[in-house]
Amino acid sequence: MLKPLDIETLPIYRRLAYFYEQAIASGSLKPGMKLPSVRELRQRHRVSLSTALQVLRSLEDARLVEARERVGYFVRVPVEQAMAALPAVREPDLRKPLKPDVQAFAGVNERISVILEKARLAGPLRVDLGSAMPAPSLFDTAALNRLATGLLREQPDIWVHGPSAPSTHVLFQEVMARHALGFGVSIAPRHVSATLGNSEAVNLALEAVAQPGDVVAVESPTFHGILQAIEVQGMRALEIPCSPQTGLSLEALELAIRTEPRLKAVVVVPHLQMPMGCMMPDAHKQRLVRLCADHGLALIEDDIYREFVETDQVLRPAKAWDAVGEEGCVIYCASLSKSFAPGLRQGWMSAGRWHARVQMFKFARTRNMQTWSQLLAARILDSPAYERHLRRLRTALRVQREQAAQAIARHFPQGTRFSLPPGGLSLWMELPPQVSSSRLYDDALARGIRVAPGPMFSNTGQYEHFLRLSCGLPFTPEVEHAYRELGGLMRKQMDAA
Repeated sequence: MLKPLDIETLPIYRRLAYFYEQAIASGSLKPGMKLPSVRELRQRHRVSLSTALQVLRSLEDARLVEARERVGYFVRVPVEQAMAALPAVREPDLRKPLKPDVQAFAGVNERISVILEKARLAGPLRVDLGSAMPAPSLFDTAALNRLATGLLREQPDIWVHGPSAPSTHVLFQEVMARHALGFGVSIAPRHVSATLGNSEAVNLALEAVAQPGDVVAVESPTFHGILQAIEVQGMRALEIPCSPQTGLSLEALELAIRTEPRLKAVVVVPHLQMPMGCMMPDAHKQRLVRLCADHGLALIEDDIYREFVETDQVLRPAKAWDAVGEEGCVIYCASLSKSFAPGLRQGWMSAGRWHARVQMFKFARTRNMQTWSQLLAARILDSPAYERHLRRLRTALRVQREQAAQAIARHFPQGTRFSLPPGGLSLWMELPPQVSSSRLYDDALARGIRVAPGPMFSNTGQYEHFLRLSCGLPFTPEVEHAYRELGGLMRKQMDAA
């Protein structure tokens, strides 16, 4: 508690922020109440526009208030209070014997295409809660443009010179190798390969380690793009149950290894697994790497969401426990597409013992990578601005995620189960058993709202009563209204059941 003498020594914006902090702590300003507007603060306290804005930003940084676009600032409802009404997503049977059905592995591309085509034919969307991407407003466009302009000034002829071999630029390799050291992964620069986003990295990894007819173990549920990539290459996806807390069940994977002789690889998203948002503990990562190494399996690690995790700890990927160089069994895949520049589509990978094979397939598919995106990505990663941007992005997403969680608690029917992840772009929830997320998808599209129904994340029909919602959008009144409409559509299904 600050003493009166201490308060007088603070800058004026901090004194005013402390005044409102005390009002919130005492209950004079209750959760959900609106604060004075910037104009009212200026008039009431006779301060400048800059000071009034600093007061509100200080309260926002302290997580005491939240900004609602075009509405104002409100006393924040503690997310813990809202979440108390929602039970957590249930744990599946992680030891359930796997009974592979080859027929169940086919058809995912057609199903996903049908779902996506419905959204295209529905016309312009009012609210898109189906895409796990940060809103464009969350990126520092001005900073990106300055970096790009500076690069063009230094190399004005970059557009008229074709890329030269090797396709991955030496500077990009060096910067990414240094970047990896920061999270506990030692990679020789020559083993860094540039890719067209994270998706190409995963596709190349699959092509390098398995052949048509082979089986690839995946998390269940998992990102539908991974299922599509496996099917396109004529392979079979074997779904391994996942805990909403710790991720892939190693016990079920061990059973699969014993019973499926065609198993060649495992694909995991260890940090903020898509779509569940769970985090694999370090002990599990270490055990997973050892399991794959002992049985000659490739471990394809999709680490695109690690930088979205809210933690002060250094998060080490599974690759950190892998053998060094070309002895490693882990193919590490990552990208800047979601974290800094979606339009850049700059991904990268380190393929361990399959490095040469990945390079061969990369050249056969897309030839050389353009130099421009690699040099710009290297400049971004080498700049202190990157970490500053990530901190701002994580803060903005945390606010949006908590606002979404509160809206779910307010508007969704009893029986909804949900756990708040420690970061990320989306929320995964279990709906009441009477609610079909496929039907909800159709009904919501008719109202201009897009969601991601559970069946998109599996090819075994397990997740009809699950739903993924994006929290990448700023939480506007229109987004709030969309949550209210979704809740109403669910209740309508329950009433008709």
